[in-house]
Amino acid sequence: MSEAASARSRLTADRAAGIGPLEPMLRAWLPAQRWFAGKGRAIDRLRTVSAAELLPPGSTPGLLHLLLDVDGDCYQLLLGIRPSLPPALAPTLIGQAEHGPYAGRVVYEALGDPRLAAMLLERLRSPGALGPLRFDRDPATEIPAALTPRPLSGEQTNTSLIYGDSFILKVFRRVGPGVNPDLELPRALAAAGCTRVPAPVAWYEAELPGSEPLTLGVLQPYLRGSDDGWQLALRRLDAGGDFTAEAHALGRATAEVHSALAAALPTVALGAEQTARLAAGMTARLAATAREVPALRPYEAGLRGAFDALAASRGAGVPAQRIHGDLHLGQTLRTLDGSWSLIDFEGEPARPLADRRRPEPAVRDIAGILRSFDYAARSHRPFAPAWADDCRAAFCEGYARTTGRDPREDPVLLRAYETDKAVYEARYESRHRPDWLHVPMAAIRRLSEPQRPAHRMPPSTPGVTPRPKPPRRPLA
Repeated sequence: MSEAASARSRLTADRAAGIGPLEPMLRAWLPAQRWFAGKGRAIDRLRTVSAAELLPPGSTPGLLHLLLDVDGDCYQLLLGIRPSLPPALAPTLIGQAEHGPYAGRVVYEALGDPRLAAMLLERLRSPGALGPLRFDRDPATEIPAALTPRPLSGEQTNTSLIYGDSFILKVFRRVGPGVNPDLELPRALAAAGCTRVPAPVAWYEAELPGSEPLTLGVLQPYLRGSDDGWQLALRRLDAGGDFTAEAHALGRATAEVHSALAAALPTVALGAEQTARLAAGMTARLAATAREVPALRPYEAGLRGAFDALAASRGAGVPAQRIHGDLHLGQTLRTLDGSWSLIDFEGEPARPLADRRRPEPAVRDIAGILRSFDYAARSHRPFAPAWADDCRAAFCEGYARTTGRDPREDPVLLRAYETDKAVYEARYESRHRPDWLHVPMAAIRRLSEPQRPAHRMPPSTPGVTPRPKPPRRPLA
């Protein structure tokens, strides 16, 4: 380490020890953030895990990187420091420090400041360490300088910035030891030659004593002009249009990603004991949700039947692999050339990182997409059940066209995962969007009924999915 870097590291440590005066404003600010998991609760414990100044001390504005332990969860913050805040940055205000090394200065959310957001990209362009932070990149990809940043709206669990319509940087807010799947899996797919997922071009991590590195941010190509799968489906519904060709193509894209992940990373086969544990976990989540969501209770016994059937199946060597983990239409993009890409491989952020990195049956991702078609159809007035049925059938046929196996050929496993997903949705909607609770409840009513024999549909011409006769019951 150079003498200048050592001096900066010592000064950063000194300032880290003195950020206590920022604690009251952070206690008030954090619970109001969309990405903060403890919304509505008073913070009990707040402690600094690490601190690093990303600009030379005394710079105006200053840029302070913090990792904070907040009641056992670790959060990443980037704070701007200025003598005063320009009117354009007023919405980013956190507070004014009264004591300590930043006394008299304004503290604000740095990612809302284009100047500081641009400085973060500059750090990613120049690999190396700065205090506990390490910046790295793919040398084969050029990252131009002076790209104008702008925030991506509508996110909840993380914060993303778009740079010049060329790259998108996802900054993880709640972080933990270990490689985040949103870095690990796209890198593995890129190495395997899979082009369905944008390959990371730069990333940064924290290296803390006695801990695995923590993934803090990932920079990827921005697929300019792409259509979000969820919004595309809603527009097609509003126009009364067919979506089966898109669903079929999305099924093929999903299968390609699954196949590439299975080839690039270790796979396992679930035996009887592992399958029983899987079913027991689903049953436990159902019981916990029924206690929290009264509307679910009349259907609890019927829903449990899907998990009992999975436990009774004795496993039969179900393959498990790395998967997306939180796949739905909002995690897909149709690019300008009409092909589909999958994005956001972080998995469900509420689950521990170790769980999200564990191999699981690929049908979990498939169930997520099938439920997403149902969500889209039920968000439309009037409800369009035939649209959802046809999309689900087309997706499964597209998946089978690539892998040679239709997901509906494993009805016990598919039904269990769809049921588990619907239970999760009921809990989420009850907590956050009560007006949407009717969507998963409609699926729960169907899934709680005794299972009828599945009707295998013959493969169709790609993009053309005939309606079965008699009509097939919805899968979700």
